[in-house]
Amino acid sequence: MTQRHGGQILIECLMGMGARQSFGVPGESYLAALDAMHDTAGAFDFTLCRQEGGAAFMAAAWGKLTGTPGICFVTRGPGATNASIGVHTAMQDSVPMLLFIGQVGTADRDREAFQEIDYRAFFGTVAKWATEIPDVSRIPEYVSRAWSTAVSGRPGPVVVALPEDVLSAWSDVPALVAPVRVSEPEPSPAAVSDIAHRLIAAERPLIVTGGQGWHEQGRTALEDFATSADIPVVAAFRFHDQFDNHNPCYAGEAGVGMNPATQKLIRESDVILALNVRMGEMTTGAWELLSVPVPTQTLFHVHTSDAELGKIYAPDVAVHAGPNAFSKALAGCAETVTGRTWRAQAREAYETGLNAPQQPGPIDMVTVMAHLRNRLPDDAILTNGAGNFAAWPGKFFRYGPKQRLLAPQSGAMGFGVPAAIAARVAHPERTVVCFAGDGDFQMTCQELGTAAQAGACPIILILNNGVYGTIRMHQEKLYPERVSGTTLENPDFVALAKAYGFHSETVSATNEFAGAFERALASDSGAVLDLRVSAEALTPGQTLSQIREAGLKR
Repeated sequence: MTQRHGGQILIECLMGMGARQSFGVPGESYLAALDAMHDTAGAFDFTLCRQEGGAAFMAAAWGKLTGTPGICFVTRGPGATNASIGVHTAMQDSVPMLLFIGQVGTADRDREAFQEIDYRAFFGTVAKWATEIPDVSRIPEYVSRAWSTAVSGRPGPVVVALPEDVLSAWSDVPALVAPVRVSEPEPSPAAVSDIAHRLIAAERPLIVTGGQGWHEQGRTALEDFATSADIPVVAAFRFHDQFDNHNPCYAGEAGVGMNPATQKLIRESDVILALNVRMGEMTTGAWELLSVPVPTQTLFHVHTSDAELGKIYAPDVAVHAGPNAFSKALAGCAETVTGRTWRAQAREAYETGLNAPQQPGPIDMVTVMAHLRNRLPDDAILTNGAGNFAAWPGKFFRYGPKQRLLAPQSGAMGFGVPAAIAARVAHPERTVVCFAGDGDFQMTCQELGTAAQAGACPIILILNNGVYGTIRMHQEKLYPERVSGTTLENPDFVALAKAYGFHSETVSATNEFAGAFERALASDSGAVLDLRVSAEALTPGQTLSQIREAGLKR
């Protein structure tokens, strides 16, 4: 075998595992890996980002969109700490990701060398696994384990530190040629039959679904079962796109700002199938919709990781199985049920919730979302960061079977713009629309340079109200009329976007949006639309003044 340096061996191994794309910010601590990428254009590409947090967000979004590990390269110390937000997001989203970090040479370890960090300690509670490669000959071993760890069980991020001398050392060790194929765990036929028949026989059954690892066949099988049995299906927080929202069984999303009708649906159900969900805080209404640890509802919990079963709730039946394998088996037990009022009422409540009151201010986002529901193609990808504005793509868009939502369960501001860029890198032919608040946008707006350089330019809708909306909402609720630290003085977003080569417009009235959006769709350079929404419209159902008045009466 030919002698190659560690950087070449690393990239060869990643390519052998099937990787074709990476994101990052260059650093002198991994120059050998950058050298190896010099000869891989078109086979293994490196998207040059502007800040490590944005690069890590892109890798996390890639993992969520494709189901394969998003790959990120950053330098040691500040580069790694900047990237940590993406690792945290990938962990909470349960998405596969590999973060490679340059590290000081092995001879200088534990001396607090320049930018030295113990990455096992630093990322130990944030990543699924954090490690450091000790020798050039072991690069294939560590890469194989990192990849397998990232995609197996509950998927998640793996952090791999790369000492400079390991990357620059030479070896003839063979590179990897294929990843380990991890099969989904299969459910027992008896457990599936028991769950299916008890769901069908229940008066008020409910399926809560979400998580990663779904295939088209698995989603179709679950839809077939729910449709035959006439059972309402609720998506876990920010997993709207895992079940066709146009299916009459779809009954909304259990997440932040949960519709009271959805809360009622969960509380009053008598049998719940929790399929591939973690039973996290947002989905369970801060663990109040189901009592901890033993719910009053009959609970069946199915998850691809056995570590999630019984973690918070003690289910009546716990099944260690992948979502696709379980759904396929479940569909085989389907029986036809018709006229279930419970399901019909759940669907009616969901559809009613799509029609919020007209919003105060110059732009009515209810009308904007109605236009987007009708106008966006059936394979569009929507992204968002964190803030009250996320209610619009989260509560007022119907996701079809080919449409995707990339949004952070971690509540990380700034995720939407990098996620939209990653989506365009993955699928340059698809329409990608990012929803961003004005504060949220400024967390990662420098990545417009990344988009322009990579030719991966999405449409970005900035909901510009001049405030950190979520925090202002809580301020007025708990400390009314005592506003502090939540008012923004913003730059000229149109001028900023044009400086990066984007088509950009200010939209100052509802009736201007449709035309502006058509021009955005027609632009080859991507687009930024500055939507001048009112701070009064902080939530779809309650104005800022109403929130303040309620707070004053507390």
